Amino acid sequence: MVSGYAGGRNKNPTYKEVCSGLTGHAEVIDITFDPAIITYKELLEIFWKTHDSTTLNRQGADAGTQYRSVIYYHNDEQKQLAEDYKKKLNDGHAFPDPVVTEITAAPEFFAAENYHQNYFNLHGHEPYCQFVARPKVDKVKALFGDKLKAGV
Repeated sequence: MVSGYAGGRNKNPTYKEVCSGLTGHAEVIDITFDPAIITYKELLEIFWKTHDSTTLNRQGADAGTQYRSVIYYHNDEQKQLAEDYKKKLNDGHAFPDPVVTEITAAPEFFAAENYHQNYFNLHGHEPYCQFVARPKVDKVKALFGDKLKAGV
C-alpha cells in the first residue's frame, strides 16, 4: 500500500500543493493485493464500511476536493463490482444520505513524499492521529482484523 495523489492536473504534486485544493488531485492509496489472499470485493467491503462515502469533498473535519470519496478502478471487472456495490448501498438506503463516491478509471498515480508513507505507524502519537485516524484504524481492526497482515 502506497500513499499518494491521483486525479489532478499536476505531475508529481507535493503534499502542500495537493492540500491547497488547486491541483485537482485526491489523496489516495494505491493497493497491490493478491486475490488468493483478499479479493477485490473484500477490499470494497472494507472501503464502504470504514470510509465516509456520503459526503462530497469531505472526510470528517477535512474538507476540499482533495478529500473526495473516489474509487479508481483498473479494469472493467473492478468497475462493475464497485458500481454494483454502490448501487446496492443506495438502493438499500444503507446510509442516511446517498453514496456520492466517484467511480472512475485509474489516472496516473503519484506516490506521496516519504514522510507520508506509513504515517500512522510512525506518527500515531500526534493529536490528528489520536483523535481522527485512530478511531478509523481501530474500526478496521475490529471489523477486518483477520484480513490484516500480522503486526498491523
